[in-house]
Order: sequence, then C-alpha cells, then structure tokens
Amino acid sequence: MFLNHFALTAHPFAEKPPIEWLLRDERTEQALARLKFFEQQGAIALIIGQTGLGKSSLLRLFIHELPHNRYHPIYLHLTPLNANAFLRMIVTKLGEKPMMGKDRMLLQILERIKLNDKCTLFVIDEAHLIDPKILTDLRLLISAIDEDVSLKILLCGQESLNQILKRSSYADLVQRITLQFVMHPLSNEKTGAYIDYRITKAGGSTKIFEPESKNLIHDYTGGVPRQINNVATACLINAAARGLKKIAEALVNETMAEFHLP
Repeated sequence: MFLNHFALTAHPFAEKPPIEWLLRDERTEQALARLKFFEQQGAIALIIGQTGLGKSSLLRLFIHELPHNRYHPIYLHLTPLNANAFLRMIVTKLGEKPMMGKDRMLLQILERIKLNDKCTLFVIDEAHLIDPKILTDLRLLISAIDEDVSLKILLCGQESLNQILKRSSYADLVQRITLQFVMHPLSNEKTGAYIDYRITKAGGSTKIFEPESKNLIHDYTGGVPRQINNVATACLINAAARGLKKIAEALVNETMAEFHLP
C-alpha cells in the first residue's frame, strides 16, 4: 500500500477528505465571501462549474461556517427525483410526514418553515439534474414567503443549469438570484500548491512530487481537482509498486499511458 511506502497517515487525495483538509485558496475564499453576502442578503444564490471543480467541497465549507444558531441548512442532492418525490424528501428532512398531494406538501413546507425559529436554507447540489417542475415549486415557495417566514435557496450545478434557467418560465426565479458565482479550474501554480497541501495534510513531504511532475499533472488534468486527485493517486500507487520515493516527470507520463481521462 502506498501509504506505508510514503509514510502517510491517510489517503491524501481521498474524494471526501476531512473538512480541515479542504484548501482555502483564493478561488475558494472569493466564493465564500460572496456566499457570506448571500447568507446576510437575498433569497437565492447560484454556483456554477463543470464537474470535479470542487463545488460540493465549497458547499461543505459554507455549511460548516454557517452560524447554526441562526440557520437551519438542509442539504439536498438527490435531484434526479421527480417533483413530488423531491417535495416528499424536503418535508421528511424538515421532520414531518409528507401529506398526499403537491399542494398539501407545499403548504406543509411553508408551515414548517414558519414554525422554525431559524432561517431555513435549502442547499441543492447537482441542481443541473433537477426536474424543471421542481424549479417551479421552488419559485412558488419563494414567492409565498412573507416577513414572518425565512427561506433561502442555494442552487449548485454544472453549466447546463444556466441554460435551463434561461427559459422564460423561470424569469421570476432568476430575478430573485442575489448571487451568481462561476468556479474555474486551478492554475498551474495552484495545482502544485493543491498537491503539496494535500500531501502535507496526510503527513507527507512536498518533495514526493517533483516540480516538473506537478506541472505535468496540471497539463493532463486541466487543473480540475477531482482529476488531479485521480492522477496523483495513480502516480503514488505506481511509484510504490516500483519502490520509488519520488515522483518525477517520466513516472507521470508512464502512469498516464495507462490512465485514460474522459
């Protein structure tokens, strides 16, 4: 196992690392600053980015840093559900038994939120897969909110979500979006910093990956964190199998010859 070979205490490039392992780079800090504004102002926020950029990690950080004495976050990611099933999931997460019929469930959600002494925050991940009818339901919920009911909605998804929201039927929903943030891949420099950060968090040395190898990993992955994780892990496994203590440019190339990125 490469962990022992490199004297690592944990897998440095795990898909869901401890929250303190998440890199607070400039990109992440900018996103969190905007989400902080959304936390204080507005009803709807939108986070857009291609797969693997760290949107879900950003949501983890945002939820973790929320003042939980003031907010009740509800994380929703099973977006491929049909509209009725999605509403049932919301009602269940609010601690209620879903009633029969969409109209009753919508009223049930509003009444439950009204009873909550905290602001309810729906965090909807993978929102690009959402049933368009759900967006209509969310618009109805937001539109029905009065001064006595506190609800915020954070939509997070891939670029196709933007295309869905451009439909005229969602104009009212879009006009209520206070914040829009687009996530981008890591630069070459940030890719190297990301690899070093995760290695050191796992108890390893920044010298394991040579500078040229980190540059090459960026070239192969385009700076997409999930792909960086996959390639860096494959390199560690390959190096351990060969008894190598450092990962050089040649090893990255050899590893990538057997590693097919989509």
